[in-house]
Amino acid sequence: MRKWVVLGGVSIFLLAGIVYYFLSQFKVVNEWEGDEKAVVMANKVWSIQFSEKVAKESVNSDFIFVLDDKGGKVATNLSLSDDQKTVYIAPPKDGYDLDAKHYTLHFKRDIKSASGRKLGSAQPWEFIVKENLPVIGSKEKLDGYFKELMKEEKRSRRWFTMRSTDEMAKESAKEENSSADSASGNDFSDTNNQVQGVDEADIVKTDGKHIFQAEDNEIRIIKAVPGEEMKLLSRLPYGPEFMPDQLFLHGGQLVVIGYHYDNSARPYDGIAKDSAVLPMMQSTKAFVYNVENPGKPVQVREVELEGGYVSARKVDNLVYLVTQHHPDYWLLEENDQIDIRPKYSDTASKSVRQMISYDNIRYFPGSKEPNYMMIAAFDLDQPGKEAAITTYLGSGEQLYMSKESLYLAIPNWTERPQGDWSAMTAPDTNIHKFSVKGMKVELQGSALVQGTVLNQFSMDEYKGHFRVVTTKGYAWDDSKPSSNALYILDENLKPTGKIESLARGERIYSSRFMEDRIYMVTFKETDPLFVIEASDPANPKVLGELKIPGFSNYLHPYDENHLIGFGHDTKISTEKGVGAQPRILTNGVKISLFDVSDMKNPKEKFTEIIGGRGTYSPLNYDHKALLFNRNKNLFAFPISVYRNNKKNEYEEIFEYQGAYVYNVDTENGFTLKSKITHITGEQMPFYEEYESGIHRLLYIGDTLYALSPNKITSHDLKTNEKVGELGLRR
Repeated sequence: MRKWVVLGGVSIFLLAGIVYYFLSQFKVVNEWEGDEKAVVMANKVWSIQFSEKVAKESVNSDFIFVLDDKGGKVATNLSLSDDQKTVYIAPPKDGYDLDAKHYTLHFKRDIKSASGRKLGSAQPWEFIVKENLPVIGSKEKLDGYFKELMKEEKRSRRWFTMRSTDEMAKESAKEENSSADSASGNDFSDTNNQVQGVDEADIVKTDGKHIFQAEDNEIRIIKAVPGEEMKLLSRLPYGPEFMPDQLFLHGGQLVVIGYHYDNSARPYDGIAKDSAVLPMMQSTKAFVYNVENPGKPVQVREVELEGGYVSARKVDNLVYLVTQHHPDYWLLEENDQIDIRPKYSDTASKSVRQMISYDNIRYFPGSKEPNYMMIAAFDLDQPGKEAAITTYLGSGEQLYMSKESLYLAIPNWTERPQGDWSAMTAPDTNIHKFSVKGMKVELQGSALVQGTVLNQFSMDEYKGHFRVVTTKGYAWDDSKPSSNALYILDENLKPTGKIESLARGERIYSSRFMEDRIYMVTFKETDPLFVIEASDPANPKVLGELKIPGFSNYLHPYDENHLIGFGHDTKISTEKGVGAQPRILTNGVKISLFDVSDMKNPKEKFTEIIGGRGTYSPLNYDHKALLFNRNKNLFAFPISVYRNNKKNEYEEIFEYQGAYVYNVDTENGFTLKSKITHITGEQMPFYEEYESGIHRLLYIGDTLYALSPNKITSHDLKTNEKVGELGLRR
């Protein structure tokens, strides 16, 4: 009996050893689809994840290489990530040859880890190259795409993320460049757009005579001039199923973009079971109105795309509307007859909703994104011309647009290891470039850059090059410190220049591209402002670095040698006790005027700190909240002010709600010119009031206008006196 016990114990020990050996092998951890050939674009960059750090000497073409269909070695370029666990395989200079029948990616067992361990078995990867994005083409293929996603979810127990890069970040003037002033050619303000000539939708617009406001489930059209005689001319009310949120103005037309919800009385699952087509529960609608007579607006068109609003741009008379839709593909397990294609409608062609054709749904090779991206382009000068709809599987929320191109940044979860949580790292980012020619929006190319993108200001197009700054990893992960980088790609998205390994352990909080100069703010305990010179795209250089308390959420050009930073002041609190770490306490809102005339020696020339902990402004997260005009010496924004409680560091005391209006110049810095509030009475209440919160400021001539849900007030820019007030509540 004892003999069998001993033998059993030895067997268990050996089995455990064998299991441990295979689980702890130095190996490639990317998931591969067995014998299936991957379909990729000609400029595909492979991102190969390893279970351990790779020895630098192993990153060479003798150990990792690509062979063509004739067995010839392809001239690829290899690089190693900062954490040494990812090898990037860049394509040949002119991309992979489209005439080759297939390619094979090989890993030799001579590859070693940094600790000297040899690579375990690694099968070759076969792939084929296509010039254009493939189309879905059939219901069978589309259903198969989503069914495979469901299998992977079950295998890895990992829900495919729907988090945006913004959410990950919350874990803790040339025509093609930045628009330095929010003024148009006429003497009235425009939206604070990122790119001159590319208008961004906003909650308030003006034509210099009237003000259009989206608020309280309605559109308000206000006669604004003169400021002493403001008048509400008309309202466009909507039912509970539609919420207007963004506006464009073009000539005598108003575009209203918002969210639409289907308030069906029947349960969603019941509708889905009884129908072969999934009901459209959420969509994004764009209503177009003729407002030549602002007292009697007339609807002329309606465009609807299934899914949530991502962003919108207007170039001249053309509107580009982008949405993303997450279909309930899990219903295919219950009913494989269900049609999960996205839907749209356009009254210029048919008023009824239509399904996107299978032949018009394209997908990014290798993509495993469980959603659709739809781009609708429509012409405001031709209301009877049908919108052009472009549809792709896979989408992202970070969008940058110039007059000729549209770029989407999408986290690349495809090549993350599946089911091996010990090897999980932050994703890299796929950049997709679309050429924009009138209403024709076509994919021009794709590229992979290391790290994730914070927001639209992390991207820029200048003199034919695309530039992007990213954060690699997570700032909170001390075991794998984050780092930051700049990547410059040519017009075909091929790598041109880069700077990597900036500010280890920190992440990007803001950035701004100003022609040949690039500014980037990172933060963990202090605010390093990096000044980068990029006149030679192949050889960008960090010329200067400034470390100061606090951080900037938003950077705005003042002139070619000065930059305004808007963010928060911070303080470091030293903790007591063995092993205690210092705490970073966010204090009041901080405005800085940086002098970058000497790029090697940037200076914080002037600074202003408003309030204490809890003080915030919409400008901290929404650049459209800023009203700036250098010629008028005007810098204004909404703000809610709190002061610190001296008895309790975790408690803030409400002090003020409204807007601050500053003069700003390079000689005197920031001078508070006036404060505007829509709270009535001589004293502030104990808490903020949503209805009295000022959301936007604009000017027409020498009159400043402040808008809240409750009312609009007008103010003389020269004397700062209030000259008019108009209540907007029903």
